[in-house]
Amino acid sequence: MRIGGLASGMDIDTMVKDLMKAERMKVDKLHQRKQFLEWQRDDYRSMNKTMFDFSQQIFDGVMKQANYIQKKVNLSDESVASIRNLSSTTDFQGTLEVKGLATAARMTSSAGVTINPEAKLSDLGITDTKVTINAIGKDGKLAKEAVEITFDPTKESLNDVMKKINEQTGVTMFYDSFTGKVSMTAKNTGDAKDENGNDVAEIELTDSVTTDGLFAKLNLSSKNTDKVPAKNADGTPILDNGNQVYLDNNQLGSNAQFTLNGLETQRSTNTFTIGGVEYSLKAKGTTNFTSATDVDKVYDTIKGFVDKYNELIAKVNEELDEKRYRSYQPLTKEQREAMSDKEAELWEEKARSGTLRGDSALTSGMNKMRFNLSSPVSGLPAEFNQLSDIGITTSKNYLEKGKLVIDDKKLKEAIAKDPNAIYKLFANDGPTDAEKGLARRLRATIDGTRKSVEQKAGSASSVNNTFAIGKTLINLDDQISRFERKLIQTEDRYWRQFSAMEKAIQRSNEQSMSLMNYFK
Repeated sequence: MRIGGLASGMDIDTMVKDLMKAERMKVDKLHQRKQFLEWQRDDYRSMNKTMFDFSQQIFDGVMKQANYIQKKVNLSDESVASIRNLSSTTDFQGTLEVKGLATAARMTSSAGVTINPEAKLSDLGITDTKVTINAIGKDGKLAKEAVEITFDPTKESLNDVMKKINEQTGVTMFYDSFTGKVSMTAKNTGDAKDENGNDVAEIELTDSVTTDGLFAKLNLSSKNTDKVPAKNADGTPILDNGNQVYLDNNQLGSNAQFTLNGLETQRSTNTFTIGGVEYSLKAKGTTNFTSATDVDKVYDTIKGFVDKYNELIAKVNEELDEKRYRSYQPLTKEQREAMSDKEAELWEEKARSGTLRGDSALTSGMNKMRFNLSSPVSGLPAEFNQLSDIGITTSKNYLEKGKLVIDDKKLKEAIAKDPNAIYKLFANDGPTDAEKGLARRLRATIDGTRKSVEQKAGSASSVNNTFAIGKTLINLDDQISRFERKLIQTEDRYWRQFSAMEKAIQRSNEQSMSLMNYFK
């Protein structure tokens, strides 16, 4: 039981709180130390994220050869074709004559039927439950296996089945209510051939029943190579000079036919690649073409690298040089409650400053990165073996601590002269560091620096006992727990002492009153 100054008249509660403030100073310092380490850990991880993003930007930018082979292609007649470079590292030119475009095979009904495409198939007299469809593939050949489409004629309509066919097979199909006919077209163009070079069907249709099948009811042939005989209304054949007349319901697919730089050839599609160059045919005709390096796009890739590098070193150097205000410690709960929000914000800004000041891992990483970029790459031509050769130098302002500066004119001239040599300057691979390209060196340095930082601060998925700051935080939590238990014991002792004093004073007062009453 706690007696709060009833006998003595003193404010015991306030006195105990004041005594405990002094006792809590040690715990508050531990909490402040813990808060600073948590800030430091978060700042380390933020720095690691920045370095990781830069490393990825290097990989996707100056280390990717595709960024150096971007070319502008000029054509004398753009209505004939479009041409773009995919992987050719050298310039190209020539003449393209398009003699015919690739077309897709098609089939249509030989006669119209008046039906409701929303009605159940069984209402149309169709008993089929499945059909198979085979069609030409992207390789210009008929697929080895047909696609089977299953359906329930008592529940599904023609529209339902056509939806399945359009989604699951190599053809598109629709029903025209005006003519009562169905049209079916292969999704891929080209003229399919067998092993002997003979024409074969690009579309093959099969019903699962011999009568009342889906395709039979729609008056579709089994193959687009079939010739459909024309008939009179009474079913007799239509003749021309005694010869059977055939309907133009089915059409074979055709290959694109063209002559490229004197070579007459063909392809199953209108868009194809030859020698790392993509050709997209548009119409019959002839066009001349020439290519040249797209200097601006290659320049943008390199400038993007330089800008990101400058951003990284500026951020790291800012952290390394940030002032540490040791007189501004993290606020305790009581201190924060005594301040306004603005005061607390300004105080915390200084308390958090300098978490990474002078860090050895980051300092070492920055020094290595500067060395990586200043050293030439062994084994490359002398005019393309270091950054200064292509117009990229270090700023003469020492306060910028290694910032890169671009001579736009010199860089663009180097790109126009030999973009592949610049690619090797950044991305060359070799058995020794001296032979490795600048970007490879940088990524290796960044990886090493990030590992050193992770040993100190871990990553978002790390547990505290796997990195240095985390282990210190565990130790601080243990100390805080011990001190908190000790504070409880100390507060109880103070209250016992003051309670004993109160009881003694109360007994003394009672004795005095008794004596006074005795002498009355």
